[in-house]
Amino acid sequence: MTDLASVSAGDEADLLALNNQHAVELSWLDAARLRHLLGQAFHARRAGNVAAFLLAFDQDADYDSPNYLWFRERYPRFVYVDRIVVAPAMRKRGLANRLYEDLFEAAIDAGHERVVCEVNSNPPNPASDAFHAALGFVEVGQASIHDGTKTVRYLARPLVSAL
Repeated sequence: MTDLASVSAGDEADLLALNNQHAVELSWLDAARLRHLLGQAFHARRAGNVAAFLLAFDQDADYDSPNYLWFRERYPRFVYVDRIVVAPAMRKRGLANRLYEDLFEAAIDAGHERVVCEVNSNPPNPASDAFHAALGFVEVGQASIHDGTKTVRYLARPLVSAL
């Protein structure tokens, strides 16, 4: 089983390479931008030797992503999954599920009630749609971003049930 660990400065080159192999789904980063994002992260975890990683922010991050800002305009508190990616050779091993479960625990421990994210609808990402639906995420909005070159669905998953 692949262990989960906090991301460290020594992981940055591998994270950047894995991220940019999937830039269509995630958005391309340079080293300085990745370093800034890691410094703002609520949760930055990797599986194994960067076989997968997850980067998430809470409502207090200094982050200018239109998707993050969409959630910040609507929710006073949240944890936003900015990116999660699993290396192709490591897929179908439960790494993404483990990264999300780890995030859910950290978010609950910090007093959050929801985890949010977006999934591309144009270009489509059916694997991500199915994955997030299986985890209990539901659509809470849609937007066209980047001058109409991308359309996204905004998703949320409650962490605690209402009494």
